[in-house]
Amino acid sequence: MAKKFLLSFGIIVLVFTAYVASRPGKFKVERSAVVNASPSKIFPYLSSFKRGSEWSPYEKIDPNMKTSYSGPAAGVGATMQFSGNNKVGEGQLEILKVIPNSLVEIRLAMVKPLSGINIIQYRLSPEGSSTRFSWSMVGDRNFLSKLVGIFIDCEKMVGDQFEQGIRNLKLIVENHKDPKKSKRVMNARPRRLRR
Repeated sequence: MAKKFLLSFGIIVLVFTAYVASRPGKFKVERSAVVNASPSKIFPYLSSFKRGSEWSPYEKIDPNMKTSYSGPAAGVGATMQFSGNNKVGEGQLEILKVIPNSLVEIRLAMVKPLSGINIIQYRLSPEGSSTRFSWSMVGDRNFLSKLVGIFIDCEKMVGDQFEQGIRNLKLIVENHKDPKKSKRVMNARPRRLRR
């Protein structure tokens, strides 16, 4: 009886492990919205981590998050180390590439809660007198990330955070308000991009 139970349990574990391993190895999360401002007005908030903290949704998730900066104040080589609660985690951001008023590419090296390397892109595309701001993140899933993803919709969670950040940025750029002090939240809904 015990042998049958152990055999059945072993088969279940094996099947479940194979299922986890077979899940997609890459992920992409992207959100965007139109901001009623020119690319040149938005860009400084994207190319500087200190300016980025003014609209980052993660500052609100953990107001006690610790940050430190190194390298140039903005542009390629600027880095930010952060350490927060379990919703924010711990890691480092480094700006890899900049195209003025168009693109900022960032390397995110996470240490906690799950280690991994992801690439973040901020893109600005003129739309009439306004600008479409797109925020994306791509990366690879290791086995542990795939396992966690079965129980937690990480892509939705990150996407919701991106949407909040975009609303914060709109609030600052369009109305010159600090989203941390203002009780009003922009009603614009960033659209979800299909892969």
